[in-house]
Amino acid sequence: MTMFFDPFREFSRVAGAVLGTLPGTTGMPVDLYLEGDQYVLKADLPGVRPDSIDVSVDGQVLTVRAERVEDVKEDVTWIANERPDLSLLRQFSVSDGVDGEHVSASYDDGVLTVVLPLAERARAHKIQVGSGQPAQRSVEGTTEQQPAAEQQEQKAEPAPVHQQA
Repeated sequence: MTMFFDPFREFSRVAGAVLGTLPGTTGMPVDLYLEGDQYVLKADLPGVRPDSIDVSVDGQVLTVRAERVEDVKEDVTWIANERPDLSLLRQFSVSDGVDGEHVSASYDDGVLTVVLPLAERARAHKIQVGSGQPAQRSVEGTTEQQPAAEQQEQKAEPAPVHQQA
């Protein structure tokens, strides 16, 4: 009978036992998706009290912190104690197209939902395409056509176009 020894699996098992983590798990699994004009982040935080959750946007970084602290029971005989205290932190890079002033969060049934609306400048806009008519200018409330020579001299800088990642 052939025995197979995987040193990486064994290392992961030992490290998990020492650090209190289970192999193949992350402390805060998340889903992140774009829905209309907003990003939605959902994070599993079972057993975490809502008052221990901190969500912040600082510049282009969204930070989610949470802690789970179990009551210490001294007058019991532990049969299994696999739910350690947790201190969780996840950070996400957000584009400058997110409206950081209007981010909202809610926590229901162990799931944190963070809504990050897009800033007006980052939303898709329809651009009106004009016809090939000469440029118009207004002089004291009246409209007159500009001579072609003046049109060439008055070249305006184009507005920057922001692309959404």
